[in-house]
Amino acid sequence: MTEFLDPLLILELAALGLGTGFLAGLLGIGGGMLMVPFITIIMGHRGVPADLAVKMAIATSMATIIFTSVSSVRAHHKRGAVRWDIVRRLAPGIVIGSLVGSLGVFSLLKGTALAIFFALFVGFSATQMFLDKKPAPTRQMPGAGGQLAAGGVIGFVSGLVGAGGGFISVPFMTWCNVSIHNAVATSAALGFPIALANTAGYIVGGWSLNNPMPGSLGYLWLPALAVIASASVLFAPLGARAAHAMNVGQLKRVFAGMLYLLAAYMLYKAFTG
Repeated sequence: MTEFLDPLLILELAALGLGTGFLAGLLGIGGGMLMVPFITIIMGHRGVPADLAVKMAIATSMATIIFTSVSSVRAHHKRGAVRWDIVRRLAPGIVIGSLVGSLGVFSLLKGTALAIFFALFVGFSATQMFLDKKPAPTRQMPGAGGQLAAGGVIGFVSGLVGAGGGFISVPFMTWCNVSIHNAVATSAALGFPIALANTAGYIVGGWSLNNPMPGSLGYLWLPALAVIASASVLFAPLGARAAHAMNVGQLKRVFAGMLYLLAAYMLYKAFTG
């Protein structure tokens, strides 16, 4: 584990964990789109082939959300912001979608077309949120079947990009007239089943890998997971506190800005990969 003991590596991973933990609490996202490129770069500098580096970065990013979501949701729950009724209805579909993505499609899909579609979808969602488009006042969350299907989409797409699903679930909930603060808090709670199911899939799917990185388990890089998770749980409650101190308009604009960055990153990967 000589790589794990490198002080510079530990410092890099800790800084990454602090930043993503704060974002998880502030916006209800797992921070995967911030973690994945940086972990990919770190692993690439240590001789890991590019294709494997990306997959391990996605898996490791997702695993950190198990810890970040618990820390973040505790802070939101204390303020009574989590819609547990929505969590209970979306979670079964999330688990199914996550396992389908992480156990099967993850190892097969290169994703150029998916990245373009995903960037367009995220850009549209960001624009709707930035302009503060009001949903129809009669629109509500769909019934049990609709939320099962929505959860499946959230879990599946999250597993392919290594993110906690907030970039889909928050716009979806606000579109259904769930308040932005409740949507962010509920998204943080949904991050746990997303991360748990996908992480299990990454471990099983990558079990037979001949991995050059010490301390790996399937597609997971355990030393990075330990450092990032330890740092992220410290800052997730601070992000949650900041979210509740901001007004709805401010929070929507912050979230829209994050979505635009995500869309730009996905387009970049699509046209350069």
